[in-house]
Amino acid sequence: MFVTEFFNAVSQHSFLQLALLAGFLVSIPCGMVGSFVVIRRISYIAGGIAHTVLAGLGLVHYLRVVHGVTWISPMAGAVAAALSAAGIIGWVSLNLKQREDTVIGAVWAMGMALGIIFISMTPGYTTDLMSYLFGNILMVTPSDLWLIVVLDMVVMICVGLFHKQLLAVCFDSEFATLRGVHVNRFHFLLLGLTALTVVLLVSVVGIILVIALLTLPAAMANMFSRSLWKMMGLAVVFCLVLTTGGLGLSYGPDLPSGAVTILLTGSAFFITAFLKRKS
Repeated sequence: MFVTEFFNAVSQHSFLQLALLAGFLVSIPCGMVGSFVVIRRISYIAGGIAHTVLAGLGLVHYLRVVHGVTWISPMAGAVAAALSAAGIIGWVSLNLKQREDTVIGAVWAMGMALGIIFISMTPGYTTDLMSYLFGNILMVTPSDLWLIVVLDMVVMICVGLFHKQLLAVCFDSEFATLRGVHVNRFHFLLLGLTALTVVLLVSVVGIILVIALLTLPAAMANMFSRSLWKMMGLAVVFCLVLTTGGLGLSYGPDLPSGAVTILLTGSAFFITAFLKRKS
């Protein structure tokens, strides 16, 4: 009933049409990059990058409210923070020879702390930042969609050009090095693509829940795939179905769309794993 009510409302409300389009656009890089994240087992890096996004959002909000710098969008701040976090994690891990999980923990905590400091320095109640924490796809604007399109193109071009190198780095970095692949360079590229995808997912499910949508559709696709491209394709489809389903199920009872999407995604993963085990 809720889903029927939702699709009837789609034809009447432009914000719902924008939300559906955003879910479609986000599903493409989510499925493609999420497949590499699952294969490489770096979901913890995605978590660190996701929470560091709060620093960029907090800084942009502070500049807009306190100093009147209105030409910087929150999404631009999120992109800058995510790419900075990815660069710091990669550089410190490779050059200072520190444990990657320790570096991620430091970046994760410092990013959140910076975000909280900027928020506390900004007068007023930051309702828009709360939507980034927990996700609100209904708040997506046309300008956000154009930025998502640009980021989509960047991700798809990079994956299309370098998918073999990225796959080699994910499966066996030592063998890739022996074959002449610049492992460090493509490690940074993978971190950068993960950062961009995290920013896209933040607008749908929020900072706190981003890891689940980045990894679970790809993990489900991995159960039915023997090739990377098939895994990516299935992950894109799963992500699109789950984001649309979460949006539809949350609309009628007026529940948080991000939380409903993640509950639906997690349930689908466990059911798929159970059925796959039984077959």
